[in-house]
Amino acid sequence: MTVRSAHRLVAAFALAVLPLSGGAQPADKIPRIGYLWGGSNPTVSAQVHGFVQRIGELGYVEGQNLFIEYRGAEGRNERLPELAADLLRANVVLIVAQGTPAAVAAKEATQTIPIVFSGSHPVEKGIVASLARPGGNITGIAIPVHEVKALEMLKQAAPEVSRVPYFFDPATLQDIFLISDREQARALGIMLEPVALRAPDETDRVFAALPGEANGLLLDTSQPTFLARDRICALAAQRRMPSAGTDRDFVSAGCLLSYGVDFGWIGRRRADYVDRILKGAQPADLPVEQPTKFDLVINLKTAKELGLTIPGSLLMRADEVIE
Repeated sequence: MTVRSAHRLVAAFALAVLPLSGGAQPADKIPRIGYLWGGSNPTVSAQVHGFVQRIGELGYVEGQNLFIEYRGAEGRNERLPELAADLLRANVVLIVAQGTPAAVAAKEATQTIPIVFSGSHPVEKGIVASLARPGGNITGIAIPVHEVKALEMLKQAAPEVSRVPYFFDPATLQDIFLISDREQARALGIMLEPVALRAPDETDRVFAALPGEANGLLLDTSQPTFLARDRICALAAQRRMPSAGTDRDFVSAGCLLSYGVDFGWIGRRRADYVDRILKGAQPADLPVEQPTKFDLVINLKTAKELGLTIPGSLLMRADEVIE
């Protein structure tokens, strides 16, 4: 499915679930916003669904009082700068940037058009000056990174895990955080081995190069990893490697567990920012928000296939159990 056809599906979804309000405005008076991300199909993204749903609740109807231009990099972050430039050529009045690479590309493309982002380490990446005072033309949601917490849960679920490759996207995660993650993993009795996954089609090659002693797997939430989640979880199952990440969709794809934020909530909160900016607020005056709730999801079917018995204490902590 192309990004444009996926856009039509999202628009159809919005029109189907939202009440029509008043008459449509003249096309040249309707604000046009851009949606930039590293993925390929907006209809499978929890963030997009949350955004579309909330935008509708706020009174916007696609084609009547708002146009949305979607641009997806299909897992190739190097395409994001050109896609951001394409949105500027489409005369958007605001850009929604999903993910750290998209936020960086959008910020490099314009210092005047408002940007509402979601991503990790926004201060360290130079996306905003600070969370309280983002400055410039950008604000949004800072996503806390809890890969090590997911690793801790994995160790509880599979105590024998000791050597764990960590699939990450170098465009998203800096070396300084990898060093910290490895130190924290060592305290859990785990040797964490960062493995770069820059694009979904590299998955099989990356798996083939994993050491035979690897007996667990940790996944970041970057687009390359997310887009390859079905293949990653299938290959992990073949090698009988318990796997964990920070996105519920990894568990739906067959991985053992996840611990992380509700990405649908993040999409909804970004819609609130968009609404405020379209009504006159300045991004520099809107502090960057951070989620405070994190969900633990466990796949009992996968646990059974791996011969694991999940401790009752961990099951009691779970927000969702897939059977």
